[in-house]
Amino acid sequence: MRTLKDFWMEEEGMGVVEVILIIVILISLAAIFKTQITSLVNKVLKKITTQADKI
Repeated sequence: MRTLKDFWMEEEGMGVVEVILIIVILISLAAIFKTQITSLVNKVLKKITTQADKI
């Protein structure tokens, strides 16, 4: 009976589940805001390119 209680109270696997949930949420957000992220990155890269030409 004690072994079953120890198994129930063990929390080692919780870290893995939390990390997987965080990764899934981040991937979902990236998929939802894909066009906005792409637009932002393109604007930043264009500005870097034009500023680099001045140097």
